[in-house]
Amino acid sequence: MTDRPLIAVTTTLWPGGSFGLPRTQLNAQYIDALESPGATALLLTPAHGEDSIRRLLGLCHGLLLTGGEDVDPVRYGAEPHPQLGEINPARDAAELAAVHEARRLGLPILAICRGIQVLNVALGGTLYQDIPSELGGDVLHEQTSDWRERSHAGRVEAGSTLEQVFGASELRINSFHHQAVRDVAPGLRATVWAEDGVVEGVEGTEGGWVCGVQWHPERGEAHGPDADERDPDRRLFWAFVQAAREFAAESAAAVSIGGD
Repeated sequence: MTDRPLIAVTTTLWPGGSFGLPRTQLNAQYIDALESPGATALLLTPAHGEDSIRRLLGLCHGLLLTGGEDVDPVRYGAEPHPQLGEINPARDAAELAAVHEARRLGLPILAICRGIQVLNVALGGTLYQDIPSELGGDVLHEQTSDWRERSHAGRVEAGSTLEQVFGASELRINSFHHQAVRDVAPGLRATVWAEDGVVEGVEGTEGGWVCGVQWHPERGEAHGPDADERDPDRRLFWAFVQAAREFAAESAAAVSIGGD
């Protein structure tokens, strides 16, 4: 168990299954990105009730919040913006409950794209609902070019956890989002920014391994100085899985001591 930690991975519900019934959906790259450094994924869905979410997270050693729809602004006390995209209230409810339970348990958390926004909202922060109309600027955060084209830079704070993880203070990243972190939540701090100041990465300040990025590391969307085994996206997943492995070992040790 300690060698291969179990990671809860959030999913969404979409219509389009048999007879038009909702179906669970997740891009397989998330699972691949966890399998490579030695973790096992357990899917957490909006169809699970809060009791089941707590039960499943109690079996896990980490939580991965994945990309997807816009977060409903009602969750952070805002009125819907005209450019608000598709929302999924059931997914919001499941993922917010998952964040709160993961924090209670002290699980390592990695939050990706929508995930960084969910994490920020769950801990009391707010979002820009539409970067072009609310912020403007010259950086195209919802790029139309191929996903393999790194369209802008990311500056990583010196000495931060994410700089240590990436092994770099400057990144080239893509952008496929129109929402972003606005007011950073208590318990988090911004440590990666685009050229226009939009938050591209956050990390926890209150114990435990908690990191979030606005791009998609499971797709390899960031490049550092090298594109080999020191690639920042792979380093991020390896660091997350290692944190989960250490959490599993500590939990097993605590159970063993309690059993004595």
